[in-house]
Amino acid sequence: MTKYDANCVRTFAIVGHGDSGKTSLTEAMLYDANMITRLGKIEQGNTVADYDPKEIKRGITINSSLAFLHWKDFIFNIIDTPGYLDFIIDTKSSLSVVDSALIVVCGVSGVEVQTEKVWDYADEFQLPRVFFINKMDRERSDFDRASKMIKENFGQNAVPVQLPIGSEENFKGVIDLVKMKAYYFSGVPEEKNKYEEKDIPPDILPKAKEYRQKMIEAVAEFDDEVLMKYLDGTELTQEEICACLKGGVINRKVFPLLCGSATKNIGIELLVDFIKDYFPNPMELGDVIVKDLKEQKEVNLKRSASDSPFSAKVFKTVADPYVGNLTYFRVYSGELSSDANVYNSSRDTENKVGKIYQMQGKEQSAISKISIGGIGAIAKLKKTNTGDTLCDKENPLEFMRIEYPEPIMKFAISPKSKGDEDKLSIAINRILEEEPTIKIYRDEDTGETIIAGMGESHLDVVIETMETKFGVEIEKSLPKVGYKETIRKKIQAEGKYKKQSGGRGQYGHCFVEFEPQSRGKGFEFEDKIVGGVIPKQYRPAVEKGIIEAMTKGVLAGYPTVDIKAILYDGSYHTVDSSEMAFKVAGSLAFKKAAMLADPVLLEPIYELAVTVPKEYMGDIIGDLNSKRGKIMGMDEAEKGRQIIKAQVPQSEIFRYSIDLRSITQGRGMFTMKFSHYEDVPPQIAQEIIEKAKKETELES
Repeated sequence: MTKYDANCVRTFAIVGHGDSGKTSLTEAMLYDANMITRLGKIEQGNTVADYDPKEIKRGITINSSLAFLHWKDFIFNIIDTPGYLDFIIDTKSSLSVVDSALIVVCGVSGVEVQTEKVWDYADEFQLPRVFFINKMDRERSDFDRASKMIKENFGQNAVPVQLPIGSEENFKGVIDLVKMKAYYFSGVPEEKNKYEEKDIPPDILPKAKEYRQKMIEAVAEFDDEVLMKYLDGTELTQEEICACLKGGVINRKVFPLLCGSATKNIGIELLVDFIKDYFPNPMELGDVIVKDLKEQKEVNLKRSASDSPFSAKVFKTVADPYVGNLTYFRVYSGELSSDANVYNSSRDTENKVGKIYQMQGKEQSAISKISIGGIGAIAKLKKTNTGDTLCDKENPLEFMRIEYPEPIMKFAISPKSKGDEDKLSIAINRILEEEPTIKIYRDEDTGETIIAGMGESHLDVVIETMETKFGVEIEKSLPKVGYKETIRKKIQAEGKYKKQSGGRGQYGHCFVEFEPQSRGKGFEFEDKIVGGVIPKQYRPAVEKGIIEAMTKGVLAGYPTVDIKAILYDGSYHTVDSSEMAFKVAGSLAFKKAAMLADPVLLEPIYELAVTVPKEYMGDIIGDLNSKRGKIMGMDEAEKGRQIIKAQVPQSEIFRYSIDLRSITQGRGMFTMKFSHYEDVPPQIAQEIIEKAKKETELES
């Protein structure tokens, strides 16, 4: 194609459950389009899309990756996405910038939990969808069962437009229900453009006619005139069927089902032709809602010709310790040339663009410009992160940001070598630029550096990235619980500090009453000194001494909270008294009182909202009860799900994401937030206190 034509552009994501064959399908499409010279394999670690060493080691897609191909004067911009739950948010980011989704379903397993998740994301972004039932050559593959599962989960508008010929080891090809032709493939993956078009065999013909009739019924509903013609019994022309099918796909009224085998390269060329003929071009989906920064209001951005002002959305940032960040973006209007200036409206910064890259996996090829519908990358853009908008400075706008879920799994991290604190800090800053779902912060209660993400595998990969990219070895562990201490009785205590060792001595003497406060009220100090038994300048020192002593409680060394201290009496020495002496006296008064005021250990309680299909409710409630949880109520959620609300101690839920996935086969999800502190049950408190004492002894 010599001249860029947005009508001939197809920009889509390949999505589905992990191990459904998305990366193998990407590989086969690239191979059949002559973009690569050999057909890579997952198990050999040599595919275009899964190039990261962490992906090769695990044999799964961790990061979304870009690919492109040329097919019969068309350009395909492809994003191959992760399918495992820990990395599914990368898939959501990718779906936010494409025009359609190709959902891959395993012919053996059928619809799995992440198939449901990517469907929901595609719904959120109002994307046309096509299903590809893959692995039809595998033992126990079943097209009818898989297509039935798709209909049950996603509606009757999921309509087969192809049927398999043969099954399992005898899978030979596919029947095109639009053309009513059979296409036989050699089954040798390396052979392309070698399929044979034949008439449909007599033994399959009745089934093909039955499925074709169902397909025509589904697509005819899209056009009233065609529907009337169909209802009158008039046979529709192939052109009418094709037009209605394309209209149904673009308007999300029809979701076609195709089939094949990516690893055997069966049906892939027909799939690529189908994408060319039925997926929308960048301008066929209508407007995009953006914020006009001049008018400060939401407006519709026209997906129009390349002479419109440039606008693009950043959907991924890859940190590199050597070349800087690589920014992935999708162009919505206008075009961008290399060496031009680009404005980041999200951060009010301007950058000079160097080279613009078209990505084929990890391979970069420089292009002079990129236009509407294009997906590209730019290196070393300053102050540019995932979700930002790039645009023309004279026409500033901002794309709507997608919402990411709160992290649900936490580890405490520290450098193995004490001299690597700076390296860890650099790695943390770069990871936060790259990973919008990662949070890293210091827990003030425990002093630990906490990294929070979407699951254990997610955090393991991020930590491995920090080690391999930024050269810092990291130790990880489950976080400590932020226990606290308080008192339950009102008590009076004397604090006296007297020291004489020649010359000027030290003297501070106070009487303080301590009483418990309501939970969450914090510390309060009241000065009730009458007369000058303690001079005014020394009284704040008593408060400072108490506050300092409260940082290390008397039971297990945890901070003491929610008490009121009333300074009501004391004495001083005209020569030996000092602020330091009264500070020590206040500290002594607190320690003496805390031991006698019925001290108690407090634990943080979190609010959980667990969303699960109804059939798992009993198991979830039982599990939460075993974790000392209190069920606070239940609400109805969409799609027949239930939301179980509970309050659970923090110590019981550090690995709850793993437990929930195990109980619900990955179909449950939850959010959590801190609620309050409660008394730790006596038996558990005793175990915590004894453990703290042993740790203190070891440290000393």
